[in-house]
Parts: sequence; C-alpha cells; structure tokens
Amino acid sequence: EGADSCYKCTSCDTSCPVAEVDDEFPGPKFQGPEQWRLKRKDDHDIDESITSCSNCMRCDEACPSSVPLSQMHNEARGQFVEEQMEKLSVEYIRNRILANYRTSARLASLTPRLATVAMNFGPIRVAMDKLLGIPSERDFPEFATTTFREWWRDRGGAKVTNPEKRVAYFHGCYSNYNTPEVGKAMVRVYEHFGYEVVAPEQKCSGTPMFANGMLDDARRHAETNVSSMSELVDEGYHAIASCTSCSMALRQEYPELFDIDGIDKVAENTFEAVEYLRIHEDLKGEVQAADVDGELAEEFAYHAPCHSRNQGLDRQAVELFRDLDGVEVEDVGDSCSGISGTYGWKAEKYDYSMAIGEEMFEEMEAAGGETGLTECPTCAMQMEHGTGYDVRHPLELLEAALVEG
Repeated sequence: EGADSCYKCTSCDTSCPVAEVDDEFPGPKFQGPEQWRLKRKDDHDIDESITSCSNCMRCDEACPSSVPLSQMHNEARGQFVEEQMEKLSVEYIRNRILANYRTSARLASLTPRLATVAMNFGPIRVAMDKLLGIPSERDFPEFATTTFREWWRDRGGAKVTNPEKRVAYFHGCYSNYNTPEVGKAMVRVYEHFGYEVVAPEQKCSGTPMFANGMLDDARRHAETNVSSMSELVDEGYHAIASCTSCSMALRQEYPELFDIDGIDKVAENTFEAVEYLRIHEDLKGEVQAADVDGELAEEFAYHAPCHSRNQGLDRQAVELFRDLDGVEVEDVGDSCSGISGTYGWKAEKYDYSMAIGEEMFEEMEAAGGETGLTECPTCAMQMEHGTGYDVRHPLELLEAALVEG
C-alpha cells in the first residue's frame, strides 16, 4: 500500500546523504518502493545495497506522499540479514557486535578505565580494523567510572514525589555507560520543575539493531522496554528520552515493526526530554530569566540530529537558548553528521561518513565557539572526531542555567 503511493518524484533520493557521496548506492526510492515491489516475487532476493542505507530517515521527512520509506528499508534489511547474509562472515559478526553495543558497554563498565585504555590501544585498534573492519581512525568513547544507574541507585532514586507530574526516563545505553552526566542533568532539571522521575527496567532502544538488520534482537529489547513503560503509562507516567534516536525508536519504529501489547500506548506517550518541558512548562520563560556563568558560559555550535528533524525538533535548542544570558548558540546548518549510529563505525563506510560530515565540520569551524551542542551521542562523536571540539547536550546547558545558575 505504501509503495503504491510513490509517484517517483525522487525527493527522497535528493535528500539522501549516502546517495550524495556513494555512487554505488541506488538511493531510498529503490531501497523502498521499488525493492518492495520486487520482493513480492518469490524468486527475487533483496539487493545487497540495502546494507548501505544509514537509517538516517531523512527520506521519510522528504517524501511528499508520506511513503513509509524507513519502515520499508528496515524490513528489507532485516529480511536480507536473516535470509541472505552469511552468519559466519566477518561483516555479520562485526555488525552484530556494533548493533549490540549495550552488551559490550555492560562488560566494559565492569572495569571502565581499563576498557577505555584497551579499546583505544594502538595495536588493538589496528587488529580490530584488519580483522573486523572497525576503522582504526575512530576513537572509542570513554566509559564512565560510575554508570547512570549506579548513580541513581546510590542517590536512592527519586527525590521528588508528585502524583500529578510523573515521567519515566528512558536513558538508553550511552547515557548509562558513557555520559551519565546527561542523565543526571535530565533528572535534576525535571526535579527542578517538580517532576517525580523513575528509571524503569530497560534495554537498548534497538536503534543500532534496526540499522544493521538485527530485527530479532531489536524485538527482544523492545518487549522489555514496552512492558515496563506501558505499565508506567497506565499509572500516569510519560516516557522521556534524552537521545533523539531513542525517542524516535519508541515513537515510530516500534509500532511500525512490531506487534507487542501496549506498543501504541507507549509510542503515543513518548517524548524527547526538552520537547516535553517546552510543551508542559514555561521553559522559555525560565530560560529567559536565567543566566549561565562558569564552564558553560560560552558559544556553542549546534547540530540538529537527523532523528530530531524527523520529530520536528530541529530548531528547538536554537530557539530555546537564544535569550539565555551568557550563552550563544549558532545553528551549523541542516546537513547530516555522517556517522548515523554504526554506519560510520564500519571501515568500508568511514570515508563516506567523513565526506557526508564535511559540511557540518566546516560550519562548526566557521561558527564563533569551539564547543559543540547536540542531542545525539553518535553525532557528538562525529562532531568531536571531525573538529576536536568538546560536545555537550542541551540538558547540560539547561541544568547550568536553571539548577546551578
């Protein structure tokens, strides 16, 4: 049905950052409607080029006919991996490791300092490049010595009880294992507004699994997430994510790809963290009355992640912080960062990833400040990798303005 709505205008192809730099990639129109029609034939395999789609989902936003392109890509990629990909191939093993980052990060968190050093040790990085195709040019992120959930447990959980204002925090893998400061900022900002915050049982959102065609893995994680979140929604909570890819997964990809009891209810009650406060509180008024000094009193180069654009959130940070004293936020344009989660962590895609990100790098370097700002952890990796800038999350800036200011 969705494929029949396509009238071949090619808006999706012209919006695709991968098609712009990779001449062998046929583009979203082929990967979506055309391949969808072809795969209805029993004897027609999925074209291998589906694995070159980065799952940035810009094609969804570009399509004037609302063809569910990313859903088609996810389903086709899942079918290709399940039925056609050699399970003992280096590519499959590499992709499975990347897709299941939560497993690697959980193990690394047992000895975080050692893991950080070991993962970035020169000979190990070269070996990973040669044996697994994980590019040695990239630096693995630092693992936190105290995870967000450990911090949450040690503080005794919620500090505010309020039956009228309740949120369930979906922190995701990265804020738990790598940047717990983002999760802490989220909790403190929400408690500043009088919210009761809970951190329910959860697994990975599934975003890297979707991008690598590991739909069975994604479903197992989604079942846990939907089960815990749907129960809380019934109790009056809303689901809040600090990562725009996580909120996109719960909102859009879950109901598109899975039939799990409670999934629509969770999707309808999921919000990105700053978005939710803009809807339910006078966030702009509080920010206008605040000021920032100290470490975060500076100029920021803001990049809107592709998955924030799909949710209509690409301008919110620039608009929100425009009148914050002590801070200047400059939008560095609408280009893709190029990393797209695990896409830029594959050796054969690394050069394409950097070519896609070149426009963003140039805009960042032309901006006034030397600190990046974004909601997406892998975009933050790419921003730092391409410019050397430190990168922060908007929630950290909100914490500095409203809680510490």
